Amino acid sequence: QVQLVESGGGLVQAGGSLRLSCAASGRTVGLYTMGWFRQVPGKERELVASIRYSGGPTYYADSVKGRFTISKDNANNALYLQMNSLKPEDTAVYYCAGRSLIMFNTPRAADMHYWGKGTEVTVSS
Repeated sequence: QVQLVESGGGLVQAGGSLRLSCAASGRTVGLYTMGWFRQVPGKERELVASIRYSGGPTYYADSVKGRFTISKDNANNALYLQMNSLKPEDTAVYYCAGRSLIMFNTPRAADMHYWGKGTEVTVSS
């Protein structure tokens, strides 16, 4: 089992920045892919960015390319999402997620095995 705990959400003005953190504990050695998802009421949870836990390719949703950066610190079992140039449409609950099986396609929410409880990001205009 893997436990994930997000932090770093909050209220920020449009154009501002936030850095989300995800602390992973438990059997992290088995993780293959980690990602950040977000969800707003009435919509499906969508992938924002993902990264292979051992290093390698990253994926970004088109809506965040050039503004968000996903990174990880394996030594400290941490995942980060640096969010710059935030827009009101980035307002959502952001979730950290992990998958323990090999997967070569871009993961969807249904493909992830572990989830944090989420951290709320609100971007005011």
